[in-house]
Amino acid sequence: MTPHVLVVEDEEALSQLLKYNLEKEGYRVSVAIDGEEALMVADEIKPDLVILDWMLPKQPGIEVCRRLRGRQDTRNTPIVMLTARGEESERIRGLDMGADDYITKPFSMSELLARIRAVMRRIRPALADDKLQCGDIVMDRVAHRVKRGAREVHLGPTEFRILDHLMQHPGRVFSREQLLDAVWGSDVYVEARTVDVHIGRLRKQLVVGDEPDPIRTVRSAGYALDVESADA
Repeated sequence: MTPHVLVVEDEEALSQLLKYNLEKEGYRVSVAIDGEEALMVADEIKPDLVILDWMLPKQPGIEVCRRLRGRQDTRNTPIVMLTARGEESERIRGLDMGADDYITKPFSMSELLARIRAVMRRIRPALADDKLQCGDIVMDRVAHRVKRGAREVHLGPTEFRILDHLMQHPGRVFSREQLLDAVWGSDVYVEARTVDVHIGRLRKQLVVGDEPDPIRTVRSAGYALDVESADA
């Protein structure tokens, strides 16, 4: 099951940046821009985790946190608070009100994502499942192992990351540029054709004998993990 994250942030640029990076990590994401909308959306979607800004219009984040903790269906939902307040007393207040973690702005996206993973493992271990499966392909992210059926598949680190990304979005076509951004990062320059080389290596390891090729090439568009082929 893909965890559903509710981002509550009134700064549009930051909320969209959070949404983009969380979706890139494989989460489903909903966004609310004020405290009242946050409570309505939480009631509708029953999120698996809430990223909650302290300073919000209509209702402050600390009050939203209190009300979420008072509801039966969200009392155990992990909450990570974002705030420009760095004082120890404010951190303690947020944690006392029921937040599971607290991160001060400005923050690095990698730190926030690591905090989210840690909270999910601690509070909702079933949602922090480190195994992915698509058809007969199974990936264990912790052990860094891949199997196809009963066969062990030996992948290099780049091929592993490409397969990880494709398995998070089965059937979806990604362009070379999108794969470069997801696997290498937007701040690293790599030739787009490099993706083809690594896809070739990935295919060579995934396909043995008459096994169907699970990676579909879409001309002028990119690559996708073909669920039907993986199931065949």
